Amino acid sequence: MKWVETKNCKAVAISQIPLLSFDEFIEANLSSASSGLRPLSLIPLKTGKGWMIYSVMADDSSQSIRINSASAGSSLSYESMTAVCPSFHVFERILHEETGIEPLGHPWLKPLRRLNGPAVNYPFYSMKDSQLHEVAVGPIHAGVIEPGHFRFICSGEEVLHLEIMLGYQHRGIEELILSARPHARNIIAESISGDSVIGHACAWSQLVESLADVSLPREVHSIRSIALEMERAGIHLGDLSAVAGDIAYLQGAGVYGARRTLVINSLLSFTGSRFGRGLVRPGGVRFGISNRIAANIKTLFPEIKETIEKMSETMFNSSTVLSRLDNTGVLTRQQAASIGMVGPAARASGLSIDVRSSHPWGAYRYNPIHPHTMPTGDVFARAYIRYVEFIQSIDYVMRELDMVRGYPVPECLPAEHLMPDALSVSLVEGWRGEIVHCAVTGPAGELIKYSVKDPSVNNWYGLALAVRGNGISDFPLINKSFNLSYSGNDL
Repeated sequence: MKWVETKNCKAVAISQIPLLSFDEFIEANLSSASSGLRPLSLIPLKTGKGWMIYSVMADDSSQSIRINSASAGSSLSYESMTAVCPSFHVFERILHEETGIEPLGHPWLKPLRRLNGPAVNYPFYSMKDSQLHEVAVGPIHAGVIEPGHFRFICSGEEVLHLEIMLGYQHRGIEELILSARPHARNIIAESISGDSVIGHACAWSQLVESLADVSLPREVHSIRSIALEMERAGIHLGDLSAVAGDIAYLQGAGVYGARRTLVINSLLSFTGSRFGRGLVRPGGVRFGISNRIAANIKTLFPEIKETIEKMSETMFNSSTVLSRLDNTGVLTRQQAASIGMVGPAARASGLSIDVRSSHPWGAYRYNPIHPHTMPTGDVFARAYIRYVEFIQSIDYVMRELDMVRGYPVPECLPAEHLMPDALSVSLVEGWRGEIVHCAVTGPAGELIKYSVKDPSVNNWYGLALAVRGNGISDFPLINKSFNLSYSGNDL
């Protein structure tokens, strides 16, 4: 047996996970990838005998997760899987950073999360030609943008290559979760990426609940999913406003931005925070939705929806808008699939990937959301897919509100008393895409390894590919159409 099969948010005993030789481990990963499985994580765990490496892969067709393992010393090297399956490239880079295990032949073995040594020593790709020039942007940006460095190689205005160097704010999130007191871990999880509070809080809480073997009432799942869809709807409207503003379509920027405020204020109305901080905790939620608040949302959201439908019909039929969005920043379906893209950016390139339907959890087991896709992979597609998903989220919230009106707030479970010697995987479809949290427990049920993957980890390289062949002046627009997280990458 090369794999143990489990489900989203279902813990598995370490003793059940196949332990393979490293050669068998690599062969099993590549064979599974060639048959359609997607890599979710490579988890290194330090032991007294070296490293234990766990591979976690998603089988979307059967709604299952497969896990296997291999032991290795830090001096080990192996033939990189990336040359055969490019979607492993970020996971092998992270594995190399954490363990020193070298994937020989990896085409891009550079720091992903940690800048080891001065940034001036970073091995940037270069092209030697007197007709070419380089443009460096960041890591310090105008406004409140997080730190990241962008190095363009251009021929005139045309971008031939973009290299993105992150890692400036590595906070050690995974180590902090292990060392923090149980009640503080919730706050850390919510802070992984500040615009994805609900997504990461749900992923953390579900992981604890799976390891504690706790079942929650349907109403709790409904409140969580309502908050998650409000988060998605609000951010998508903010992104539509940003895209409209970047092309000087001020009507769109104003209308989308104002309605985004109304959506996140609705989240504020029952959580006390416009970003939902403090709502989701292991074992439940800290706030219910009263009949009065539910009625207000049911009155407000149809009005918002109607306004956004009219605005979007106008904007996406404007010839001046389309002249900027069509065929700008194209990422093909083949490119998106090969590097393992997720979320709206993947769906805009034709990939039907959405955890809410392929690995449903909580309320999505009863009320799944099925993904829509676009074929063109350009800025237009990435903007329009946000509009479509906004409508889906609003409709979902309206349906689920009937499940929770006046529901009392249950007690939350402390983040302790977990299943010993176990591994669990929690998948959540955040607004950027697939969030992955993994945990390994020791013999006393203590957390001994925690691993996080924000969807930005999958998608940053997609931005670099999408920019190629475009004018450098279009980079801000293409960048906003992805809207990736620096802190979600750097952890």
